[in-house]
Amino acid sequence: MTVATERVSPAGADFVRDGYMVFRGLLDLDAVHVAARDAELVLERYQHLVSVRNLRCRWSDNVFTGECQFDAFDPIIDLSPPCRQLAGNPRLLTALSGLYGEPACLFKDKLIFKQPGAKGYKLHQDWIAWERFPRSFLSVLVPLDPAVRENGCTIVYPGYHHNGPLTPADGDYHELPPETVDEAMAVPLELELGDVAVFGGFTPHRSDPNTTDRPRRQLYFSYTRQSDGGDLRSLHYDDFRKWLTEKYTKYGKTGLYFE
Repeated sequence: MTVATERVSPAGADFVRDGYMVFRGLLDLDAVHVAARDAELVLERYQHLVSVRNLRCRWSDNVFTGECQFDAFDPIIDLSPPCRQLAGNPRLLTALSGLYGEPACLFKDKLIFKQPGAKGYKLHQDWIAWERFPRSFLSVLVPLDPAVRENGCTIVYPGYHHNGPLTPADGDYHELPPETVDEAMAVPLELELGDVAVFGGFTPHRSDPNTTDRPRRQLYFSYTRQSDGGDLRSLHYDDFRKWLTEKYTKYGKTGLYFE
C-alpha cells in the first residue's frame, strides 16, 4: 500500500512496516453494543433477503455437518443505520487518516455472522486486480462479539505486503498456498468490543472455523485513500456484482438478483 509517509502518524509508520495495526478501545462501547443488537434485528427484518440467488448474501459450509449456511450480508450499511454510523465513526476515520496521511473513504462494508461451525477462509490477500480497485485498499475489523482463536478470529502475516500481489494479477480471486508464509509469523487478531484491527489489501490473512456454540459477528469495512478517487463505493459494488454474476453463471447458478 502506497502512503504519503511524510504525513502519516507514528502508528501509520508501524502500519507501513507491518501491514496491520490494532487500536485497542478505539470505539465507544455504547455504539458497538447498539450495532450488535441491530445485527440480530437485521436478520429478523430482512430474513426475506436471505437467498442463495441474492448477490448480497454470502455462504459458508459447516465443518461439522457439511451444511451450506448463511454467513454474511455484503453490503450492510443500507440495512443497518447503527452499522452505517460505525463505518463513519469520527474516531475510526481519524485513526485511518493517520495511517494514510490523508482522509479515508469507505469502499466496501459487510456484516459477517460466522455461525457455529462456519469454516473460515483460507490464506489470501484482499486486493484484486480490477481497474477500479485502488492499491491503497485496507480492511477494518470491528468485532460485535469478542474474536478469539476458538471462534475463528482473523490471522494476519506481517511483512509480506511489501511484495505486493502474491498471485497472478488477472482480475480473479486466488487463494495462497500455505507455504507462501511462515506460520511462525502468524498474528491472531484477538479483539474485544471497542477494539479495531486494520490490515492492508496485500497483507496475507486467513481464519479458522468457529468451533464454539455461538456466532462470532464482525463488521468488515474497507476503505481507500481519498486521493485514489474519492467515494468509489457505488462503482465498486457495480463491479463486484458483475464479477459475481459472471462467476456464479459459470457454475450454472441462474436467477441471480440483488436486493
